[in-house]
Amino acid sequence: MKTNYIPTLATGAVAYKTTLVGDIKVAYREAGNPSSPKLVLLHGFPSSSHQYRNLIPALADRFHVIAPDYPGFGNSDMPDPAGFSYTFDKLSEVIEQFLAGNGFKHYGLFVQDYGGPVGFRIVTRNPEALDWLVIQNTNAYEIGFTAAWAGLRGALWLDRTAASEQGVAGLLELETAKAVYLHGSEIPELISPDNWNLDFSFLQRPHARRVQMDLFYDYRTNVELYSKWQAFLKEQQPKTLIFWAQGDIFFTPEGGEAFLQDLPNAEIHRLSAGHFAVEDCLDYIAANMHRFFKENEKPVSRCSCRAASRPLRDDDLRPRHTRAGFRRPQEYCPRTGGRDGTGLLRYLAGFGPCRRPSR
Repeated sequence: MKTNYIPTLATGAVAYKTTLVGDIKVAYREAGNPSSPKLVLLHGFPSSSHQYRNLIPALADRFHVIAPDYPGFGNSDMPDPAGFSYTFDKLSEVIEQFLAGNGFKHYGLFVQDYGGPVGFRIVTRNPEALDWLVIQNTNAYEIGFTAAWAGLRGALWLDRTAASEQGVAGLLELETAKAVYLHGSEIPELISPDNWNLDFSFLQRPHARRVQMDLFYDYRTNVELYSKWQAFLKEQQPKTLIFWAQGDIFFTPEGGEAFLQDLPNAEIHRLSAGHFAVEDCLDYIAANMHRFFKENEKPVSRCSCRAASRPLRDDDLRPRHTRAGFRRPQEYCPRTGGRDGTGLLRYLAGFGPCRRPSR
């Protein structure tokens, strides 16, 4: 009997795949045309690539998007921590090999929370890989820590014992996972309970709590690298778009502003949101990523400040690490759509090359 329909994998559809990096199965989500500019999304704690389930299709019409689960997270393998070192160095090495194996030689990079320590390690080892940078509530400055880190910074990092581990064990409970998503959100109804329920279910797997405790302890090594990452940003000046949720339970608003010390030309958007801002600011983040990339991907011949004095070359399609001037737009609130309540479309109007946002 003849079938009426056979599904196909459309360019914009999200594919759920796995690949081997050494003997570790790495799960990942992928969408978009492989010939499009490449974009890597690195997730945070306690989530996985699931946190980008809605952002990926919103970007796939313009980018070849890939979002892996780190070892020990999501649907990737969780090797026994007795034989596998759960450190940020190791996670970055696995993800770097994963990207190379999937043909991601250079790319835009979106980092959130744990994505920063993983991604910053990768691009400081290989600066040529970074085309442009999107930062969403990942820390690289001491001023960025909230009081939620007290048990880690004041006890576990100083002396890892059964008692100091017990002091931060609450970070792995369901109510904490829920609070990470909801704290700071203007409209918590926009955030699906599936998020924290899925994250918590992954934390119930064998070895999962040991894995997370190992990473809690190793996070202290990230702080030791802050000066190196800051120097990298200051020297390289990657074109950078910052989305900083002001109500993050883990990272302070000052942590987002601190990036401007080393990236004075970065474009920053201050969001009335919590740790996982893509949950309730999805459309705003996706629209501004599209706009930012379009403005910076190649010269615009009709624009006096970007006049093209020669034919377009292939490498013009790659964003350049120049100190081009970027405006710093208004704050954004998902409840109103903008500081003046006029909505996302009006807020974005007039954001073409050389024009400033209307006041």
